[in-house]
Amino acid sequence: MLAVDFVLPLDDVPAEVEGFFGSLMGHEGAPVGGVVAVPLEAAVLKENMNIDLRVMGIAGSRTMLLSDIGVDLTQWKEKLQTEAEPANLDKFVHHLSENHFFPNRVLVDCTADTSVASHYYDWLKKGIHVITPNKKANSGPLDRYLKLRTLQRASYTHYFYEATVGAGLPIISTLRGLLETGDKILRIEGIFSGTLSYIFNNFEGARTFSDVVAEAKKAGYTEPDPRDDLSGTDVARKVIILARESGLGLELSDIPVRSLVPEALKSCTSADEYMQKLPSFDEDWARERKNAEAAGEVLRYVGVVDVVNKKGQVELRAYKRDHPFAQLSGSDNIIAFTTSRYKDQPLIVRGPGAGAEVTAGGVFCDILRLSSYLGAPS
Repeated sequence: MLAVDFVLPLDDVPAEVEGFFGSLMGHEGAPVGGVVAVPLEAAVLKENMNIDLRVMGIAGSRTMLLSDIGVDLTQWKEKLQTEAEPANLDKFVHHLSENHFFPNRVLVDCTADTSVASHYYDWLKKGIHVITPNKKANSGPLDRYLKLRTLQRASYTHYFYEATVGAGLPIISTLRGLLETGDKILRIEGIFSGTLSYIFNNFEGARTFSDVVAEAKKAGYTEPDPRDDLSGTDVARKVIILARESGLGLELSDIPVRSLVPEALKSCTSADEYMQKLPSFDEDWARERKNAEAAGEVLRYVGVVDVVNKKGQVELRAYKRDHPFAQLSGSDNIIAFTTSRYKDQPLIVRGPGAGAEVTAGGVFCDILRLSSYLGAPS
């Protein structure tokens, strides 16, 4: 975790912002918070945007480093090893909130932890801004989500979460831009999982499903246990986030999800056992692929928000080979917005949607957005 100050020139009167970055393990085991520090080390904010940013604390899952004057970013990794103390979230936030030299404070949570997300309401209530790629708060119980958003709207604090869907892709901001300019959302459909995008982009020809999953696991695209990706739950969370942004009051339990984990393999006690038994289902997958190919189609794992009918779903669908979803490569994400304005030809956002660097890019964009809201020059 990192605690940060940045000074914003505003009519020659500095408004100072203190912030906190979570550098716990993020998507696919990558230290997202640590990657966020890279552009900070390069002094991008100060040199290019006239914002003087200072890191006031850094914490990992076990240790943290606090500072009253700012951590030397050229040595933060070494100091975290040699001068750190045991990690304590309450103490970290206290260090943030009790530093009265800096009237504006921002907390960036780069974990995927439900317990950390449960603190957002309290932090916003204390006047601490929140930035996060953590999906748990916005896809959790609807009443808590509504309470959080109501508080955020009623206060002078900001809550940004661009990277919760599509990592660094401008998905949330595009959706908000459409709504704020008077457009009406009819449908959102997309390939939201970089892992499952990679798997189905490569599940072709004579390749077996188990071989492609094994390749994705070896390349680091999947979680340590691929069932965490193949269950579809992560995609369902993204569907819920977009559904709620579109005005639908849905719970996660309202989203039908086609799990790609065979019922017989859900009880496997380890990822190794699952991978050993997965080849026994290759014939089933080959049959499903063959049926799609016979119709000139390919298989894609998608999430859908049907705003008109007020529902969402996560499923495996077949698309014609000339469809934009059929033309992806690697682990790219693609999201299509069908709206009153873009009814005949959906507005499409496409690009890398997974990995520490692109997720950190989404977080960094939110940091810049916050600085702009607080008075930084654009």
